[in-house]
Amino acid sequence: MNAIPQRAGVRGSGVMPPCETTVEWLEIEGPGPAARLGISRFAGAGGVVECHITVVLEDACSDPAAALEEAWLAALVRADLSPASTLLRRVFHGDEANELALLGGFARAFPGAYSTIGQAPLAGGGLALWSQHITDPDGPLACSGGGTDFSCKRGSLRHCWLSGLCDTTGADAFSQTTAVLEKHDEWLAGHDMTLEENGVRTWWYVRDIDVDYPQLADARRRVFGRHDLTENTHYIASTGIGGAHADPLARLSLDSYAIRGLQPGQIEYLSAPHHLCPTHLYGVTFERATAVSYADRRHILISGTASIDAAGNIVHSGDVLRQLDRTLENIAALLATAKAGFDDLAMILVYLREPEDGPVIEKVLRQRFGSLPMLLLHAPVCRPGWLVEIEGVAIVATRQPELPEY
Repeated sequence: MNAIPQRAGVRGSGVMPPCETTVEWLEIEGPGPAARLGISRFAGAGGVVECHITVVLEDACSDPAAALEEAWLAALVRADLSPASTLLRRVFHGDEANELALLGGFARAFPGAYSTIGQAPLAGGGLALWSQHITDPDGPLACSGGGTDFSCKRGSLRHCWLSGLCDTTGADAFSQTTAVLEKHDEWLAGHDMTLEENGVRTWWYVRDIDVDYPQLADARRRVFGRHDLTENTHYIASTGIGGAHADPLARLSLDSYAIRGLQPGQIEYLSAPHHLCPTHLYGVTFERATAVSYADRRHILISGTASIDAAGNIVHSGDVLRQLDRTLENIAALLATAKAGFDDLAMILVYLREPEDGPVIEKVLRQRFGSLPMLLLHAPVCRPGWLVEIEGVAIVATRQPELPEY
């Protein structure tokens, strides 16, 4: 496969200045199907570079898993990255045949946390990928584990990922959620962490979200209460979205990110009450966004965000473009509380209830964000009236030498 030169876009030239995010939107061509690559790169003052990569297969082929792997490796070459830099790989698919192939060599061959999510990419190839990377001028990463349980030590901090956690002993979503959170507590304890002190970000994937999400929300609220995670303390940034686990008996599954060694005040829980209501007002328990500050950068983790107003109402029912506008307005308000804006975004995931909305939504997003790495996925949102939801990561340069390095 050969990389075609970068397309012109509003997001940057592809030359990476220090402490700024630049992105490249590439196409890959060759004997396999076409693939689009999105690459964002951020270089901090200390020389640590982090990258987000998205890969989308454009066309169907006989071996999509192999084609995705080939395209991803081409992206690493283009970004001057080694596979050893990988922290996270999340692959999105639309059918069980791809699921089985993805759980083969591609899952085992590379480092980092790995999960496969039953969410069909809105492109013809049936597979897409998001990966996260870090390179340190001081040497290789100090990592352990891999696949479903992976951690990476960075100075005084240890970053930990858990992928694809499910429990099929219960018959309904309430009991499965409770069991998953109990297993999650055990995983945290095994890394000398607790949910309330170290939990940073979660993703809940629900096979039938219109049926099972209320039970998930109820069980999570009860478990969080036992950890003193309430409207008077804090919750955790999260996305709860339609998505299938490989086990057909799993009504839901959990991916999680936690950090050991955080200093008091290093995490900030963001809100924009003039735009979005607190989540507990309509019975759910997650933070709208979380900012984690380090010595030379701040990460802003935007939870799944939709067209909601300050009273908790769905805005612009039935109109996906107006819902998109309100969703982006809400995200802008959250970013502003962390002194960030759209130009600081490193990647976004876009979830659509109706696949036919994909082309018009992608056109609008490309006009607004140029070559920002993004994936559009078929995934129902947690309320039937919501047609689009977006989550994302933004990175801002800071100077706070008293804090740990990323």
